[in-house]
Amino acid sequence: MIPATSQRVPLHTRESLNERIRREAELRVERYRHAPPEEIDRRLAELDREWDIERALEANAATVSLAGLALGAFVNRKFFAVPAAVSCFLLLHAIQGWCPPVSGYRRLGFRTEREIDEERQALKIIRGDYRPFVGTNAQPSTRELMAAVHN
Repeated sequence: MIPATSQRVPLHTRESLNERIRREAELRVERYRHAPPEEIDRRLAELDREWDIERALEANAATVSLAGLALGAFVNRKFFAVPAAVSCFLLLHAIQGWCPPVSGYRRLGFRTEREIDEERQALKIIRGDYRPFVGTNAQPSTRELMAAVHN
């Protein structure tokens, strides 16, 4: 069975690591609960520039493939196996959401696009972006915010 796109990487990541990533996002959101809108704006801009795990994998794969092609062309033809292996890894990741580099990137803190967007949406709720649509001034807890944008 092929997992949903938004769940591919978390399903193939140790739960303790997924929990660490969630907890770190909650702590960042908590820091901005009473921050002025300008600080939230700066954090949102940082999130817009953050590389998600897919982008990191693509950049890594392209770099390693190009290096393998260059080495294969100028050093030894056996290096052509490198881009072939990278292609297999990318296909595996596209289908299952896992390939060998994923574990390392997750340990380094790379998040999925959805995980980044959950933090973004929580910050927008704090900033009051959705208040006109929901008609309430109540401030939910950070955990409630993160649960709301997670679902």
